[in-house]
Amino acid sequence: MIFTELPPGKSVEGHPIPAFMTDVKADKYIYLIGGTHGDEVEGIHVLKELFAWLKHEHSLKDLPIVVVPILNVDGYRASTRVNAHMVDLNRNYPTKDWTPEASQKKYNPGPKALSEPENQFLVRLLDKFKPGFILSFHTWKPILNYNGDCQDVAEYLSTFNSYPIAGDIGYPTPGSFGSFVPENYQAGVLTFECPPLADDKNLKDIWLENEKGLKSFMQSDLLIKKI
Repeated sequence: MIFTELPPGKSVEGHPIPAFMTDVKADKYIYLIGGTHGDEVEGIHVLKELFAWLKHEHSLKDLPIVVVPILNVDGYRASTRVNAHMVDLNRNYPTKDWTPEASQKKYNPGPKALSEPENQFLVRLLDKFKPGFILSFHTWKPILNYNGDCQDVAEYLSTFNSYPIAGDIGYPTPGSFGSFVPENYQAGVLTFECPPLADDKNLKDIWLENEKGLKSFMQSDLLIKKI
């Protein structure tokens, strides 16, 4: 596939937030997003490898895809979960359950919903290029957390990597992206939680255990139905 770089966003510290899209025009787009939390290098790496394959595998059918490799570029530079305002971007979206209260410091939602420039940039993209389905890469423990209409995608990918499937992450996530997108765009969000690095698992291993499933999904009729 051929991707063109879009005008970038800007982080709190003024660093560019790159974004790319194919030249396929559509009513709805597939989004691939990484680095909402800057210290989750495993998810960032998996998206990096998937994006590289999409760019170099010219036998693929062209699809309307938007890619944001690293949303929280300041957090990535600093190896922090939060952005440079010390805000958790995944608690900062204007959802029905957004609250200024945080159960833990690392979940700081910010002074108000959508206060952060990184999220403002992503919402501008979503408003311009409406999402049909979003695959958001994170790191926590291996789990496929689906919100909105995408349980079928979670089940499909789980047949390859054997990750557990969950419609609920197990604790409250007010202001989360997974709630925001279904509420506002009626699109599904699959939060693809990669396992963390360990003595017996490196970045290459984590990509390899997901390579077959992700490549298969990107060529499947299941994906096409989302747009």
